[in-house]
Amino acid sequence: MKTVSSFIKSFVREEEANAVTEYAIMLGLIVLAAVGAIGGVGSGVSGTFAGLDEGVQASAPL
Repeated sequence: MKTVSSFIKSFVREEEANAVTEYAIMLGLIVLAAVGAIGGVGSGVSGTFAGLDEGVQASAPL
């Protein structure tokens, strides 16, 4: 009986380790997606501000 309970305990520990690994992989993928999205938005915002800067400088009297 003792071996069955120890087998079940080790199985539960292994399942928990697998779940932690899966969560770590999912978290890594989410972080990569967020970095990519933020990078894309940042480039768009930078381009917008560059265009505004050019417009302001062109319309400002010298």
